[in-house]
Amino acid sequence: MTRPLRLGVIGLGAISPYYLAAAERSPRWELAAVCDTRPARPDLDAPHFRDHRELLDRVRPDAVVVAVPNHAHLEVCRDALLAGVPVCVEKPLALTAAEGRTLVDLATVRAVPLMTAFHRRYNAAVHDLLDRIGDRPVRSVRVRYLERIEEHLGGEDWYLDPARCGGGCLADNGPNAFDLVRQLIPDVTLSVTAAEVRRDTSGTDRQAVVELRAGAASARVELDWSYPGERKDLEVVLADASTLRADVLAGHTGFKGSLWHEYEALLAEFAALVEGRAALDRGAHGGLRALELVEAAYALAAERAEGADPATANTGADR
Repeated sequence: MTRPLRLGVIGLGAISPYYLAAAERSPRWELAAVCDTRPARPDLDAPHFRDHRELLDRVRPDAVVVAVPNHAHLEVCRDALLAGVPVCVEKPLALTAAEGRTLVDLATVRAVPLMTAFHRRYNAAVHDLLDRIGDRPVRSVRVRYLERIEEHLGGEDWYLDPARCGGGCLADNGPNAFDLVRQLIPDVTLSVTAAEVRRDTSGTDRQAVVELRAGAASARVELDWSYPGERKDLEVVLADASTLRADVLAGHTGFKGSLWHEYEALLAEFAALVEGRAALDRGAHGGLRALELVEAAYALAAERAEGADPATANTGADR
């Protein structure tokens, strides 16, 4: 049996426990080092660095997970790719599509795996839905991603800073929702046809509705960061008018309970990329495509706001 892959985890914020637990449960990974600007955690039996460049230089891991705030994705991922280290980065791939394209191009030129962590791809209910659909054509899709963001921060206040997050619910949750649409509708001609974004007084997106189309199929993405509770589900109407639904939270107890199995499967796929058992572009381009859809939605929302009544113009958005 080959040795486990040595993993570096850069960023020990709210999402890191799922990566750490998945790595601990997997025979394909061992935790080689962690990096965070905060003090070392005594519960982690791994070298702690405060600078990701030092981790890359001194530890030389087989791969890294990048789970830092969105605005830092470009710098950290670029440094890892330049060092020849495969990257699994939390969604979104970067803050803008231009930054995402820079990373994808670099990964392609260097032939280094780059994967965006769309963890909902690996949800059991989503897999069951795809199995039930089979090869039947899809007429429409609705994805709902609703939560009260303050309950999900885990001490990470950057989510509420548009400059560091990228905007708000559309910038941060939009990529996951758009990726689910792309699993259900062929993405050859998928485009945003309408969008509305509502912001709070600090400029953070709190709600967004985005309409998309690919050929005869349509999709609606509903995002909310002010929802009382949590609802994350999909509804698919097939060409024969039958309706299928999936609740990604169903059957998972505890706060964020569904994430444990999703990140375990995600790290298994990342191991396949690192070991050369999957195509190098399998993860990278999905991250860029999601960013392009996010930017298209922001642009259409801005157009809508410009044409709105002045009394309600603050419901639109631009970056």
